[in-house]
Amino acid sequence: MNKINREQIGLLKKEIQNADAIVIGAGAGLSTSAGFVYSGERFDKWFSDYASKYGFKDMYTGGFYVLRLKPEISWAYWARYIYINRYLDAPKPVYNKLFELVKDKDYFVLTTNVDHCFQKAGFDKRRLFYTQGDYGLFQSVNPDMQKTYDNEEWVMKAMEAQGFIVNSEGLFEIPEGGVSMEIPSELIPKCPDDGSDMTTNLRADDSFVEDEGWRRASLAYSKFLEEHEDKHVLYLELGVGGNTPGIIKYPFWRFTFENPNAVYACINYGEAQCPSDIRDRSICIDGDIGQALDELM
Repeated sequence: MNKINREQIGLLKKEIQNADAIVIGAGAGLSTSAGFVYSGERFDKWFSDYASKYGFKDMYTGGFYVLRLKPEISWAYWARYIYINRYLDAPKPVYNKLFELVKDKDYFVLTTNVDHCFQKAGFDKRRLFYTQGDYGLFQSVNPDMQKTYDNEEWVMKAMEAQGFIVNSEGLFEIPEGGVSMEIPSELIPKCPDDGSDMTTNLRADDSFVEDEGWRRASLAYSKFLEEHEDKHVLYLELGVGGNTPGIIKYPFWRFTFENPNAVYACINYGEAQCPSDIRDRSICIDGDIGQALDELM
């Protein structure tokens, strides 16, 4: 783990305290720091049967692989995937620490993460924009159905159907005899409005459904930016990689450049950088986000 630059930590702490508003841009690195990793121990615990039979070694790869399998197997996989990455708490309290730092500030969150960690940590849902979707939602494959559907009840039924058992804390566990890799055909999710097939509400192509909630959050984000465009704003980027820089990273650089009162800050392991045009108003911290938050507390 990298040693955190204490001078940069000091500068960021001062900005958090003094900024008129904070816009948080969060990518996958934030959830990784919180323990939501898609390989290793978590994958081995919940998907060792899939790994043994089909050969893939991480959840992300598996999500594509199972699409070629029959739906009873594919949906069993996705029930587990959604359960552990949406309905279980993150292993580490990184999001909770972030909330403690900004809860008394005028803040807004833009995130490409789809795991609902911000709301579970206490962030006001009216100040959140999940631009890439939500593991907790399904959408119809019918493009005329521009709605999303909560999937929690289905996920719990699909977990039970595979043989997972509920412990004293209300959480699913794997019994000694193992579990099934299929769900019954009648549990394959169908759209309650027209009976069409369902899929996850995750942005993969232009079929992604931007429902009423998504549009409301998008407008709230735009309004927040407009109301604070000339103020002392801290654009705080956390764990944003190179896959979708046009959503958070590049706009944050542009907003900072256009507003002389703004400051850009980035915490990222191995990818903390900024353009030379805003270097004098930037704070770049190379290291684990959870460790950096500990030092900011």
